[in-house]
Amino acid sequence: MLNMKSVLHKSETRGHANHGWLDSHHTFSFAGYHDPERMYFGVLRVLNDDIVQGGMGFGTHPHDNMEIISIPLKGELEHKDSMGNTHVIYENDIQAMSAGTGIYHSEYNRNKEVLTNFLQIWIFPNKTNVEPRYDQKSYDPQTLKNNFQQILSPNPEDAGVWIHQDVWFHRGTFEPGKSTTYSLKKPGNGIYFFILEGSVEIEGQPLNKRDGYGVWEVENINIKASTNSDILVMEVPMELN
Repeated sequence: MLNMKSVLHKSETRGHANHGWLDSHHTFSFAGYHDPERMYFGVLRVLNDDIVQGGMGFGTHPHDNMEIISIPLKGELEHKDSMGNTHVIYENDIQAMSAGTGIYHSEYNRNKEVLTNFLQIWIFPNKTNVEPRYDQKSYDPQTLKNNFQQILSPNPEDAGVWIHQDVWFHRGTFEPGKSTTYSLKKPGNGIYFFILEGSVEIEGQPLNKRDGYGVWEVENINIKASTNSDILVMEVPMELN
């Protein structure tokens, strides 16, 4: 192993904003939460853990020159945008938008009785002012069992959605005691682990639910599940374009 560097973001240290209709935890600086030590991890700019009350949501608002990813963990999210897309995103779906030259969109919990919990992730693109685009894919949860299933990449022909950046997302669910190794897709990238459920050890570092752990200057990294666990792996360039 190279001289691995790391940064640990414990769940309880995240920024928090409760707006009533929206309860949001921010791993990195966002809106009213600002920490100069937690602006981004490489090109990973935003990692928000959002809970939206039934029937509520984000009204129409603009974005440009950002890759925006949504991953529902519980419930359903209805998406509408200025490109004419109207879609519902479910558990075991992943949605990606290239905002490019500019888009408007809204996201709502269309179920009035059940909370929706989803991850809102922003990635700095490697190309600016591209034509806006929308992408959404489903994946079989069985393919995640004791395995890291690719759900996002820079390659349109690969499994999962794609974005304008040399980024790969994988998700896996692991039984207690199961071990695996993640190998870097592109030299020089870093890896940010976000523990969705359970407890794991990554190169001996214990992590629990909603902890984040970024590592870089590494080629392979060892992960062991301590309990039934659900892990999101985000491999990203460490240098901003």
